[in-house]
Amino acid sequence: MSSAWLLPEHIADVLPAQARRIEELRRALLDRARSYGFELIIPPLLEHLDSLLSGTGHELDLRTFKLVDQLSGRSLGLRADTTPQAARIDAHLLNRDGVTRLSYCGPVLHARPSALASREPLQFGAEIFGHAGLEADLEVQQLALDALRVARIDGLVIDLADARIVRGVLAGLPIAAAQLEQVVAALSNKDAALLEALAQPLPQATRQALHHLLTLYGGEEVLDAARQRLPQRALITTALDELQWLATHLKRDHPQVRLGFDLSDMSGYAYYSGTRFAVFGAGCSQALARGGRYDEVGAVFGRRRPAVGFSLDLKLLAEVAPPTARHAAVRAPWSEDAQLRAEVRRLRDAGETVVCALPGHAHEAQEFDCDRELVAIGDHWELRAL
Repeated sequence: MSSAWLLPEHIADVLPAQARRIEELRRALLDRARSYGFELIIPPLLEHLDSLLSGTGHELDLRTFKLVDQLSGRSLGLRADTTPQAARIDAHLLNRDGVTRLSYCGPVLHARPSALASREPLQFGAEIFGHAGLEADLEVQQLALDALRVARIDGLVIDLADARIVRGVLAGLPIAAAQLEQVVAALSNKDAALLEALAQPLPQATRQALHHLLTLYGGEEVLDAARQRLPQRALITTALDELQWLATHLKRDHPQVRLGFDLSDMSGYAYYSGTRFAVFGAGCSQALARGGRYDEVGAVFGRRRPAVGFSLDLKLLAEVAPPTARHAAVRAPWSEDAQLRAEVRRLRDAGETVVCALPGHAHEAQEFDCDRELVAIGDHWELRAL
């Protein structure tokens, strides 16, 4: 018999020190998004399944908890990603003609964990709807980099890719959806042997291009190599030109950030429609932020609006971000003395943290650095340094 206090696998409580760090990051990131003009939304955690999974691909379907609504009998889902909800809000509730910038921060639930990650990430994200130009892609990438800088993450690296490149390589070929999914997985995992086996039925030129994709990762030289080795098709050329444009602006605006390219990384292939990116920090093997363009996500809601955005897990970010100092506080004795109680209220109203030691207990709040205390001096109370 399992202990009643044990939680499910990959689900964990967030204790005071970590909770404080997460909350500080949440406030700072939402403020940063607002500085760009993003408006905050709070979608529901529970929604009709067909709405949650609209245009998101098979992978998100597998990660979504599903249940039946006892009121309507319809299938419901606990969101595994907030982007489809943002697209629904943009399409139906706001229904604006121009550009809409939306940000959000809330829990998502995953039926299956990614590696050893939590199944309950706290997802922060930002989306721009209504602009098809690269200016929106660049703004989202800049906000993602700023968010990680706010968290004081050093050694930032942004890897750029584009879902259109592999589509250009495979253009015009009759490939079953299951086979395409395997090819994409082999590319993302850089599994040359599996890719070679899957590509056997394909034309020689296509097999060669897929093989080249496995080697196209590194610095800006990757773009030149791709122009030489990949088929000269409009979709591929456009994707490479746009990656070069983004790289030029990112280098100018963020000279301290290292740029990389991985043209075989097709993570989220069924989801993204154009440029995509992942941001890493020094010593982090796992991407801290991911995003890109997904113009088809709103089609099912009746509005095929251009869309680009990114998201990150605040819990993961708090784990890798440098620790912050404990919050300064005032220690006070518990007393029925009216003057003491008035002074405690005054300090709290002024923004101070005042921790009262309850009768019979010493101060035990480890999350606060009590560097001052209230002491009785004659008939009044004074604040003194500890």
